Amino acid sequence: MGSPRRSRRGRGLAALAAVLTGVMVAGTACGGDDDGGAGGKITLTVDTFGEFGYEELFKQYEAQHPNIKIRSRKVSDLDTYKPQLQRWIGTGSGAGDVVAIEEGLLPTYMQQANKFVNLFDHGGAALKENFLDWKWQMGLTPDGKQLMALGTDIGPLGMCYRKDLFAKAGLPTERDEVTKLWPTWDDFLKRGQEFQGKVSGTKWLDGPQALLRVTVLQEAGKGPGYSYFDKSNNFVVDSNPAVRTAFDTVLKFQQAKLTANMQIFTPPWQTGLKRDAFATVPCPAWMLGGIEEYSGDYGKGKWDVAGIPGGAGYWGGSWLAVPKQTKHPKEAAELAKFLTSPQGQLGAFKSANTFPSSPKLYSDPAVAQASNPYFNNAPVGKIFGDAASQVKPVHLGPKNEDVRQELENVLVAVGEGKTQPGQAWTEGVDKARGVSD
Repeated sequence: MGSPRRSRRGRGLAALAAVLTGVMVAGTACGGDDDGGAGGKITLTVDTFGEFGYEELFKQYEAQHPNIKIRSRKVSDLDTYKPQLQRWIGTGSGAGDVVAIEEGLLPTYMQQANKFVNLFDHGGAALKENFLDWKWQMGLTPDGKQLMALGTDIGPLGMCYRKDLFAKAGLPTERDEVTKLWPTWDDFLKRGQEFQGKVSGTKWLDGPQALLRVTVLQEAGKGPGYSYFDKSNNFVVDSNPAVRTAFDTVLKFQQAKLTANMQIFTPPWQTGLKRDAFATVPCPAWMLGGIEEYSGDYGKGKWDVAGIPGGAGYWGGSWLAVPKQTKHPKEAAELAKFLTSPQGQLGAFKSANTFPSSPKLYSDPAVAQASNPYFNNAPVGKIFGDAASQVKPVHLGPKNEDVRQELENVLVAVGEGKTQPGQAWTEGVDKARGVSD
C-alpha cells in the first residue's frame, strides 16, 4: 500500500489539522476538564483501538456512578494507535486515564511498568480467579510485585468467509463443509486459486498482514513457544523455523496474487468490505465486531465463520492499564476493574464478540450457547470456545511490534511488485534485525 502524494494545500491543511488535533488532545487527555471538586463530575478518558464493545458498558457505569463521566477515544486500527500511545507514555502527558494495551505492545510497556499504576494497590490481588492463569501472569511484572494491567479478551481463531461469494464460485457454503475444504494452509491456497478462477474482481484474502500474524502464532504455538524473540528476548527471526514457515506460507499467497494487500481496520479495508474486495478474513473472535461495524447492513447475512486452516491458534487480546499520569488513579482503577470483570467481559462479548479471558464465563450459556445473527447465526460460543481450549500462549519480545511491522511491509511490497519474492526473506530479516534493539 502506497501513500498518495499530497499537494501543498493538502500538506497545509494537514499541518493545520495536526495543530488543532494537538490542541484538542491537550485539552481532553487524562482526566478531562474537571477534577470532581465542588460536586463536579470526574471525567475519565479511555483510549482503545479497533472494537472493544464498551459503549453500553460505559453507559451502565455512568448510571451506577453519577460522579463519573467517561470520554471514549477510539481509533480504528492498532498501527495508528501504537505511536500515539508510545508518545503519551514516553512524554508523561496526553494518555487517557485508562489505556488499552494489545498483546504485542504489552512486553514493551512491561519494561516501563513504573509509568503505570500498580493495580495491587487498588484491590487487584482479589481478581486473580477472574482470569485464565496465563492471561493474569502476563499482566504482572517479572518479579510479580506489580499488577500493571488487567486482561480483557483473548483471540481464538476462526475463518470468516462470504457465503454469497462462495456460492458464486460453486464452493460449499455451509460452515462445516467449508471447514473441510482447508485442513492446511496449502489446501486453503488451492481453494483460493479455484475461487479467483471463477469470481472476477474479488481476491481470496484481505491481505498478508492478518495472515502473517495468524500463522506466526500458530507455528510458534506448535513449536518453541516464542516467535521473533526467544524467552531471553534474543532476536531469533532468522533461526526460528516457526517464523520462516509462516513467512513462506504468506509469501505463497502473495506470489499467487490471492490477497487484496489490505490491512485490517484501515479505511481501504473498511471500504473493501462493502465492495466485495475479498472473500475471507482470518478471524480471531474480536474481528467479528469489526466486520459487523464496517460492513454494516451491506454485509449482514453474507458472512459466516468456519474453522481456521493449520490447527488451533490465537491472535490478539488486550489488557487495560492506568498510566500514572492520570489525575484520578483510584477512579480509573475502579473503571478498569469493572470493564475487565466477568460482568464487563460478558457485556463486551455480547456487543463486539470479544471472547472473554475469564474462565468463569466459559460455561455460562450466554457465552457457551451464543450465536451471532449477523454471521448467519454462527455458533460463535462453541466455535471460539473450542478454539480457546487449545490456545498455547506465545512469548513476545519488547520489540515484537516493530519486527512484525517490518516483515509485513516486505510482504506488502511483494504484493505491490516492489520486492522480488526470492529476495523477500533476506530483506525481511535484515529490516527486522534493524529494529530489534
